Amino acid sequence: MNLQTGIRFLKGVGEKRAAVLQKLGIATIGDLITHTPRAYEDWQTIAPIAQAAAGVPVCVRATVDEPPKKHRIRSGLTLYKTQVSDDTGSLGITIFNNVYQAEKLRQGDALLFYGRIAENFFVREMSAPQFAPLSEARLHPIYPLTEGISSRALERLISIALEQVSAHIKEILPDDLLAEYDLMGRAEALRAIHQPRDMDEALRARRRLAFNELLTLQLGFALLRQGRADETAAALPAEAAEEFLSLLPFIPTAAQVRAVREAASEMASPQPMRRLLQGDVGSGKTAVAAALLMQAVRGGTQGAIMAPTELLARQHFETLHALFAPCKLPPDSLALLVGSTGAKEKKRIKEGLAAGTIPLVVGTHALLERDVAFAQLGLAVVDEQHRFGVEQRNALTSAQEKAALPHLLVMSATPIPRSLAMIIYGDLDISVLDELPPGRTPVETYCVPSALHTRAYGYVRKHLDAGRQGYIVCPRVEDDDAGELAAVTQLYDSLSSGVFAGYRLGLLHGKLGSRQKEAVMQGFAEGKIQLLISTTVVEVGVDVPNAVIMVIENAERFGLSQLHQLRGRVGRGKEKSTCILISDAENEDAQARFEIMKQTNDGFLIAKKDLELRGPGDFFGARQHGLPVLRLADIAADAELLAQSRAAASELLRRDPNLSDPAHYNIKKLCEKLFSG
Repeated sequence: MNLQTGIRFLKGVGEKRAAVLQKLGIATIGDLITHTPRAYEDWQTIAPIAQAAAGVPVCVRATVDEPPKKHRIRSGLTLYKTQVSDDTGSLGITIFNNVYQAEKLRQGDALLFYGRIAENFFVREMSAPQFAPLSEARLHPIYPLTEGISSRALERLISIALEQVSAHIKEILPDDLLAEYDLMGRAEALRAIHQPRDMDEALRARRRLAFNELLTLQLGFALLRQGRADETAAALPAEAAEEFLSLLPFIPTAAQVRAVREAASEMASPQPMRRLLQGDVGSGKTAVAAALLMQAVRGGTQGAIMAPTELLARQHFETLHALFAPCKLPPDSLALLVGSTGAKEKKRIKEGLAAGTIPLVVGTHALLERDVAFAQLGLAVVDEQHRFGVEQRNALTSAQEKAALPHLLVMSATPIPRSLAMIIYGDLDISVLDELPPGRTPVETYCVPSALHTRAYGYVRKHLDAGRQGYIVCPRVEDDDAGELAAVTQLYDSLSSGVFAGYRLGLLHGKLGSRQKEAVMQGFAEGKIQLLISTTVVEVGVDVPNAVIMVIENAERFGLSQLHQLRGRVGRGKEKSTCILISDAENEDAQARFEIMKQTNDGFLIAKKDLELRGPGDFFGARQHGLPVLRLADIAADAELLAQSRAAASELLRRDPNLSDPAHYNIKKLCEKLFSG
């Protein structure tokens, strides 16, 4: 029996239990022993009954004073009550509806009891405790479960598996790296994570196994990069980007200058640039992209920028048109190719791109159509990366049959902590715009209870009467599109016939077709709509400087980063802007989010706090795909371990660039397994 043996061949596992384990992703013995605990119950720290804290899980060592007595109460429920004691005091024990458990409590037996103590009129009681022989005084692992199997059952199966396959657990790291980073051996760590002698050993085991996960990620991304070593791109003149910056009608920020220089120097190389440009709302990403697009054009190639919606594509087109004005390009050098572009104009643009007479194009998914070809695409810019799949961004960069690939710039206005960005965009280098242009006024944020709805709406009316525009955002109803649609439609009907009767209202939600959404947003951008009632589809890419007020209903239903992204729709101009969060939630998590929103407009600080509060699994919600599954590594808490794993990966690849040495066979296999999804 080895790590690849099917789980159904393990003692205690038949066809039925194997099917249950499959739901947990456990198909082999190896899968079973790498199914790690999510927490531990501490049966090791024994508390005297008199000093045991109430209301929290505790373990006491006590003797059963008397046989349990049976008590029938209403609804057919049967209770079994007894008393246990130690040298410091006594404790009442209640078992619910389980005669089998009650009969295990024999008078005079000394046992461990684990549960929560309640105090009732000077009597201490423990209801429905777990109990076990004194030999069980240790840490008990608690596993991620599915219906049909308990944590104790998994613990027993893993114990059997470890006995049988421990000799087959191969070390994947050289001894010098284990020593340098003070890491347990792999076999020892897998034993200790399931059967720790104490919490210190459990934490050391977790650290080693989390290091493995992060190391395989770093190696996998490095191998992806190495796989591109033979790729070539046009070497483009870096001075063209610098010259463009000098022609801007404003002084670029130091962060913009730094990002342009980082990217321009890479584009001057004959190897394709692959770079992520991160910047908060309003940080000037488009100006950076424009400088690099001009570098592509001055280098004799073409540039393309792809946006997720027609509205955002049109905004980019208008912005770039103004930015390129001082560059004295030939007429019609910049084209707009979107779904609604007329057939005659589409034909002209496609012919111009293929012939090279149109050097610059802004578009949507229309750029990915099969009949779109470039004479020589030098730079592809993908905006709002999380709205496109990796396949789509790759489709744009391979949308030509030339030997030379285009350089790639991926832009995102969703701030991501650097540690998480290193995981999600591990195949890209990263540039960060971490300052806003001067003159931007921070959005003032307030949180009020629903009892102040009337006052909040009155404040919105005041802005509309002054010729401004605003948003009212309705929360997403989790996994209930019909409920979400009903909620936002009901709110729209209520407001348009009530407190906002006589104002020009618009309705925006995910069930509208793309053309309908574009029409509503265009009407809002042109000022035909004063107040937009919307779900979160308004979150990204809307630039309406006249919109200065936003109300977010039931704000507790939004994550911190999402609240920040929504708030970014206002404050786009020079006027003072306000965001009002409406919520009656009193729980600590919601209050923590609201306090952070009130205190800062810094998207990167907010993203860091959001990651700490929610963890990477929930950071992007259901829309984000492509995050590798990390069982143990915590991106928020393990930043130092992440840095160490990167250093270790660099050292391994320095010694063995392709991991082709037989000594690295196992780690390469782990790499391939992690990236197979």
